[in-house]
Amino acid sequence: MEQKEVQIKAKDDDLKGVYSNLMIVLHTKEEFCLDFVNTFNPPILTARVLMSPAHLKRMIQALGVNMKKYEERFGAVEAAEEPKAPIGFQS
Repeated sequence: MEQKEVQIKAKDDDLKGVYSNLMIVLHTKEEFCLDFVNTFNPPILTARVLMSPAHLKRMIQALGVNMKKYEERFGAVEAAEEPKAPIGFQS
């Protein structure tokens, strides 16, 4: 598969990034919703990403490849523990 360079425009604020230490995943048949949360008090939604199941599958594969490269360079990474308190949107 041939790869070509893609030019991407970004606002300065978007280039700073956002911090997240929790991701909540929701889905329907047609799409996945990834909510990225900063759990410091009070927990706050920092980003929401919507995508198709097919695109999510490609993203999971890309993350796996990159985690493998990271661990080869820096050593094994242990998964973080799951939060002990329930976290989610409250009405």
